[in-house]
Amino acid sequence: MSKRDYYEVLSVGRDASEREIKKAYKRLAMKFHPDRNPGDKAAEASFKEVKEAYEILTDSDKKAAYDQFGHAGVDPNRGGGGGHGDFGDVFGDVFGDIFGGGRRGGGQRQAARGSDLRYNLELSLEEAVKGLSKELRIPALAACDTCDGSGAKKGSSPTTCGTCHGQGQVQMRQGFFAVQQACPTCHGRGKIIKDPCNKCHGEGRVEKSKTLSVKIPAGVDNGDRIRLSGEGEAGEFGAPPGDLYVQVSVREHSIFVRDGNNLYCEVPISFGKAALGGEIEVPTLDGKVNLKIPSETQTGRMFRMRGKGVKSVRSHAVGDLLCKVVMETPVNLNERQKEMLREFDETLCGTGASKKHSPKAEGFFDGVKKFFQDLNT
Repeated sequence: MSKRDYYEVLSVGRDASEREIKKAYKRLAMKFHPDRNPGDKAAEASFKEVKEAYEILTDSDKKAAYDQFGHAGVDPNRGGGGGHGDFGDVFGDVFGDIFGGGRRGGGQRQAARGSDLRYNLELSLEEAVKGLSKELRIPALAACDTCDGSGAKKGSSPTTCGTCHGQGQVQMRQGFFAVQQACPTCHGRGKIIKDPCNKCHGEGRVEKSKTLSVKIPAGVDNGDRIRLSGEGEAGEFGAPPGDLYVQVSVREHSIFVRDGNNLYCEVPISFGKAALGGEIEVPTLDGKVNLKIPSETQTGRMFRMRGKGVKSVRSHAVGDLLCKVVMETPVNLNERQKEMLREFDETLCGTGASKKHSPKAEGFFDGVKKFFQDLNT
């Protein structure tokens, strides 16, 4: 018999959201679950069908393949998914092991892995560009060195909990409902520590600070994150530790602005240098270099100095330094300097001279004049 359309099985439209699909699945799974329909083969078959449809339509890759190719796109014999696992696998994820469907039989509860930690590291632009090693002092929970993380006094060891038999959970039934919860005796650990360690008081972990040497690669930027595996908090009772994530932030620089692998800065130049040209010194992160300024350079012109930017942390590419020249108006002039400027300005503004020496200004005022002429006609 051919399979029914998965959307039809869940009674949802093809444009249904994942939330709508999950809601439909919960309703139908509760209706057809074998614990609610003991001995009913038809209900069991319907539950499998509903579960398969849910698995496919909540997996973005499988859903895309199904929408394009139908059942052939997710046929396990052709490399797709959609197989029939144990009833509890998905159902337990959605309902939190209600009916006892998820992880039946289970095994001994695994001690929890240690928490991941985050350390915010602020760097100067020079440090971020060139890279360096930093000593970090990290406060965290570490395995107790007296009991080696077991929580039990030296010479003793934890014993299996008699209430949950090491499962860490107990099951309570009310009619056809079976709800699992943490064991009240061992609090979900599955073990009882009758003679706790004096140092950690049975926790297996103590608060301790550690110092780490962290190598910061050249080229890191704002928001970059460095992962140090196993340097987070110690896990419970010998479980693996978490990881440490070093979050990088770069302080603002007084001269440079970074944009990816490029650096940008503004360089002030005098009126005479802009008009006559010459060389000026500009800063880079490796020291000063000379930049040649052509004559008649206008303020705001951008000059590119290749290879004077930042080396990418992810490749060997090196960015550029972009220098924007800004003409600086002189200040604190003496009377002689003012008089010379007045004489110079008169030579620029004489008959026909303005158009020759200041074409941009002349063009602007011609445009303004034409604008008002057109406005009055």
